[in-house]
Amino acid sequence: MRNDEKRIFTLNSIRYKNTSINIIENVYEPSEDSFLLADAALSEIKGFERILEVGCGSGIISAVIKANTKASIIGIDINPHAAKCTRENRVDVIRGDLLSCIKGRFDLIIFNPPYLPTKDEEIENGWLNYALDGGYDGRKVIYRFLEDAGRCLIESGKILMLVSSLSGIDEIRSRMVSLGYVVEDNLHENYMFEQLTVLSASKK
Repeated sequence: MRNDEKRIFTLNSIRYKNTSINIIENVYEPSEDSFLLADAALSEIKGFERILEVGCGSGIISAVIKANTKASIIGIDINPHAAKCTRENRVDVIRGDLLSCIKGRFDLIIFNPPYLPTKDEEIENGWLNYALDGGYDGRKVIYRFLEDAGRCLIESGKILMLVSSLSGIDEIRSRMVSLGYVVEDNLHENYMFEQLTVLSASKK
C-alpha cells in the first residue's frame, strides 16, 4: 500500500498534494481509489493537456491536477451535490450523465466509475447511489462510458480509468481492446478483498 503521509483528513475537508478540498453531504468521500487515480493522472500529464474528469464527485482528483500541473481540467457529474461540491472546490464543472452533454475533444479523460457489483436489493436511495452502483456485474456504467468515450478524445487521446477485481479487470480490459484501444496498467494496489488498477487506454 502506498504511503499515506501526505493525506490530512479533518472534519469535512481533505488535504492532499498541494490542495485542500471540502466535502459535503450526498457526495462520495475520497478513498483509496480516488488517491490512486489522482497519482496515476499526475504520472500521465506532461504539459498543457485538456482534461475531462467524468464522475468528478468532490472534485479532489481535478483539484490535485489543477494544483500540480499546467493542464486545463473540467469535471462532469450527474449528482447535483457533487457538481456543487466540485465548483466550491474551485474546479470548473458541468452537471450531466457521463459524456451525454460533452461536445468537445480532450487529450485525457479520467474516470473513477461506480464499479461495485450491485443487486437490486442493494440499490440505495438518493444521489450517492450513482457513485456506487455498478450494476449486477459492476460493469454497467463502465461499458456505457466506453461506448461513447472515443468521440470525446483527440486522435492521440487517452483514457485513464480505475477498475476493481470485484468487477473483472480482464473483462474490462478486453472490452477496451475490442473498441480499438491499446491498454496498459498504470498503477495498482492490492487489498485483502480486491485489487484496484488504473488502466491507461490509448486510441490506436
